Parts: sequence; C-alpha cells; structure tokens
Amino acid sequence: MKLRSTLTKLAAAAFTGALATGLAVSPAQAAPSEQSLVTVLTAGGNGTFDSNWYDYDIVTQAVVAVLAAKPNSNVKLLAHGSVPLTAFIPNDRAFRLLAHDVSHKWQKTEKQVFDKLVAKLGVDAIEKVLLYHVVPGGPILAKDALKADGAKLATALPGASITVDVKGKNVPVIILRDRDRNDADPRVNPWQTDINEGNKQVAHGITRVLRPINL
Repeated sequence: MKLRSTLTKLAAAAFTGALATGLAVSPAQAAPSEQSLVTVLTAGGNGTFDSNWYDYDIVTQAVVAVLAAKPNSNVKLLAHGSVPLTAFIPNDRAFRLLAHDVSHKWQKTEKQVFDKLVAKLGVDAIEKVLLYHVVPGGPILAKDALKADGAKLATALPGASITVDVKGKNVPVIILRDRDRNDADPRVNPWQTDINEGNKQVAHGITRVLRPINL
C-alpha cells in the first residue's frame, strides 16, 4: 500500500503540473472505473523487491525512481487510467539480463539489479527505456497483436517505434523488434497477456527489456 500511495502521489503531482502543457488528459475526463496499470502492478503489496524473478517489481520501482526525479515525465501516464495505452512490461529476469549486458556481471538480487542499472544508465536513460515500452492509443489485446504481423507501433518515446513480428502458425509467438540489432528481441509471454483487460490501459509481460538504442 505504501508503494502504491507513493506512486499515486508522485504521478498526481506530475499530472497536475503538466496540464498546462497539453500532454495529459484533464481530470474531468477520467472515469472512476478506469483502473490504471500502476494500480494493477502495486495490488496486494506487489512492486517491492523479492526473490521472484518473474513478476514486475523492478519496472515498478523504475517508475517510482523516474517520477521522483522528474515529476513531469510522461511516465506518469501509467498512473492515470483515463489515458488509453498499451504497455509491454519486462519481468524482473529481463532486467537482470539487461544489467548483465551493461555491467558484464550477474547481480544476485532484484535490488542489486535495480541499483546497478540506475548507476550505469542514469534516470534519464531509464525514463527513455520506460517510455519505449508504452504505446499510446486504444489498448492492443493479444488477439489483435497476433493479427498484426509486421505492424510498426509508435511508442511514447518521441520518434521511436517497435515492430510486431508473429512467428509460427499452430502456436504463434509475438516477438517485438527493437533498435538493438545485436541482441535477442523480447517475446510476449503468452501466460501474461491482456493484464488489466477491460480498462483503457492494458499490459503484456515480455521476456526482455526493449532497447531504444543499439547497445
């Protein structure tokens, strides 16, 4: 609950401060039943570091870190369910792989992974990485993504897109092509799709971190 409260307060402050820029949706447009992805990610005490590498604690903590350092960041939109978007969220193991790629060492805990990434990349780069995982507009469900082979999705990172690549016929797999041509691309986890379905914000779990640059 403490984590959710922190995120909500940070995002609310950023949301209010950004109204004049036209980047955010007016609170008057928000519907009470619209559940944000932040609410989902922090439900039941989730979002804090633990020993489960297959949930989404590190990405949640990354959102907290960015909003604390940059309250007006568009990362705040993940906390406002009135803003339609689709997010591809890497699990903790995905961030561990990224930390290994940038430091050439395996970190033993989620907190060590998070601290290493902050130290190596900095908050500005982490912000760009997060925005690269967000696709503004009406939510894209898994069934729609499976029919969108070759589609380019414009992300919340200005000028950056990802490409949908559907492989296989009997058991199709959704792969997301990013800007790093030298590393394996993320796959959508078929058991972690359509998170928060029925709301304006939907997420899909992915196996690696999308990279907005060629590492």
